[in-house]
Amino acid sequence: MKKIIIIDGGPRKTFNTATMLQHIADGARSVSADIELDTIRLYDLQYRGCMSCMACKLKGKAVNVCKYKDALTPVLQQVAEADGLVMGSPIYFSEVTALLRAFLERLIFPWLSYNDYSLTAPKRIPVLLTYTMNATEQQAQMAYQSMAVIENCLQRAMQSVEHVDAYNTYQVTHYDRYELASFPEPMKRAYRDAHWEADLQRAYEAGQHMAQTVMKK
Repeated sequence: MKKIIIIDGGPRKTFNTATMLQHIADGARSVSADIELDTIRLYDLQYRGCMSCMACKLKGKAVNVCKYKDALTPVLQQVAEADGLVMGSPIYFSEVTALLRAFLERLIFPWLSYNDYSLTAPKRIPVLLTYTMNATEQQAQMAYQSMAVIENCLQRAMQSVEHVDAYNTYQVTHYDRYELASFPEPMKRAYRDAHWEADLQRAYEAGQHMAQTVMKK
C-alpha cells in the first residue's frame, strides 16, 4: 500500500484551497485502490515553528525528522514515511499561511546539514503544491519569488516539485457583505465562471499524475 499525505494549510474547510486539495485527492484515488490518502488540516493542530533547539544537529545523534514534541510531531513522522506529499495554502501577502510556513520550517530544517549544506530528506518523494490566491497570474510572480528559497530546498531534497495553482479566486461567497470595492463581484464572477472548473480539473489531473508517479516506485 502506497501513502500520500495531504497537508491543508488553509483556515477554511470548504473554500478554494480545500476544494483544490479534494480534487487532487479524488484524482489520486481514481488511479489505484492501493493508495492511502491522509488529509491533515494544520489549523486543527496546536504547534509551533522551529524552536531552534538544535536537537536535530547533535553530534552523533543528528536526525532528519524534527525532534521537538508537540501536535506536529506525528505528522512529520507520517511525511517521513510517505510516498508522496501534497501541500496547499492560500497566499497571504505573497506567502503561504503562517501555519504552513511553520510546518515547512519544522519539515526542512532537520534535512539541512550545517557541515556541507546538503539537504537529505528521509525519502525522496514527489511533492505537489497548490496555491490559491486573489492575485492574477501576473501578480502571482511576487508569491513565487517569496517562496523561492523554500521551494528550492524542497526541489533539492525531494524527487520532484510541481504546482497546480488557482488565480484570481473568490475571497468570499457574498461580496455585498464586505468592504471589497477594489474587487468588483461581477469581475470576480466572470473570471471564476471562465476558469474555476478548469482549475479543479487540473487539480484532479495533478492528483492522478502524483498517484501514477507513486505507483511506479
